[in-house]
Amino acid sequence: MFNLFRYKTPKKYADEFRVSYNSINIKQVRTLSWLILIIASIVRLANILFYENLNVIPRYQEYNLVNYIQIIGSAIFIMASTRALKIRRKKKLFKRAITLLFVFFIISITFSTSYIVSLHNTKNTLMMLLVGIVAVSIFFLLELWEVIGFSVYIIALFIISISISSLNIQEKIFNIIVSIVLAFVLFGFSRYSYYFKSQHFFQVKQLEEKNREVEQLNRQKGEILAFVAHDLRNPLNNIEALSTMMLMEEEVQKSVQEEVEMVLDSAKQAKTIINDLLEVIQESNTNTLLPREEINLSSFLDQIVKTWQMNLSSERKINFKTEKDPVYAMINPSKFLRVIDNLIGNALKFSPYHAPVHVSLEAEDTQALITVTDFGIGIPPELLDKLFDQFSKAGRSGLRGEKSIGLGLHICKQIIEQHHGDILVNSTENKGSNFVVRIPLLA
Repeated sequence: MFNLFRYKTPKKYADEFRVSYNSINIKQVRTLSWLILIIASIVRLANILFYENLNVIPRYQEYNLVNYIQIIGSAIFIMASTRALKIRRKKKLFKRAITLLFVFFIISITFSTSYIVSLHNTKNTLMMLLVGIVAVSIFFLLELWEVIGFSVYIIALFIISISISSLNIQEKIFNIIVSIVLAFVLFGFSRYSYYFKSQHFFQVKQLEEKNREVEQLNRQKGEILAFVAHDLRNPLNNIEALSTMMLMEEEVQKSVQEEVEMVLDSAKQAKTIINDLLEVIQESNTNTLLPREEINLSSFLDQIVKTWQMNLSSERKINFKTEKDPVYAMINPSKFLRVIDNLIGNALKFSPYHAPVHVSLEAEDTQALITVTDFGIGIPPELLDKLFDQFSKAGRSGLRGEKSIGLGLHICKQIIEQHHGDILVNSTENKGSNFVVRIPLLA
């Protein structure tokens, strides 16, 4: 309990917290000043309109004086706080002085109102003073010595008031006891408010630091991956080129040829993985808009399917079907090619040799629907939700041992979203999968 009252903001963040709450305090001064000015002005208008009825109230002149002080004081604080919010951050003493003077102002006018209403025996009517104390405790952040000063000021106000009033000794003792209780209420509430707001500020700053550390680690991770990927591509290119040259030689023995083909396939798979890593790094490091151009999707997809069919054995069949030609959309050809290649490649990878792959194009309202369907092993239900995650655990080896690190579909989703579209999947185990890409048609 006592540690809470002595609590200080950690030294590392103390100056920044002080600057922050100085600005917050000034904003609160302006807001509460406007509120006091509005209420006091309404009371002043009522005094003007109903003067004859209100003039008979006991101590009416005292009410009048306090009302004028409220109007003039709040107007001054509105101007001062507005000025303080426009000045440089270095003028923190000016802002602090305005805050402390305004707290002094609130306690004084609420005490005066309670004093007048209670007929100079404040302990009888404390509502207004309690409102002032709660407002100071909740809306303003005060340092320990400042809270102590205002607590002493409350006690001093009571002592001064009873010294000029005609109360008996018992009433005076009760008033002093009440003043001590109220001073403790102000002190306790203010310290609790300071503690929790300081702790919140401290936690936010720690979270910001952790976020910066995570961002730095992500940048370093990306730099390392990019460095490794770039350095690995050169030797893999050499391996691929040498393997291709060896396969072109007529005198290569069949057993050696099979081994060279395995080396070539491994090099190509490794290059695919490296390209996926580089794609992810590039996408995470850029916020630029994807350049797009007007493309006839019918011709575009037909050419992709023909290219795939030329590179496959006669046993594998890829069919393309469209009910409408042309179908125009704004796409990035190289990026979109990567999406379709990935979907067709996956369809082939997870399907037996005799099973065909169907690619279709439809125009539906304002969207183009591109569907890639296979009749392979399908996707287990528990993996569907993870399918498009980065480094997804849904990544599996193909039927012929093709490796995957779970990046291909994640990259596809990113590219499709950059085209303001989406990608959906329906799959049944041992029956096949159906991927649907939806992108806007050219208006």
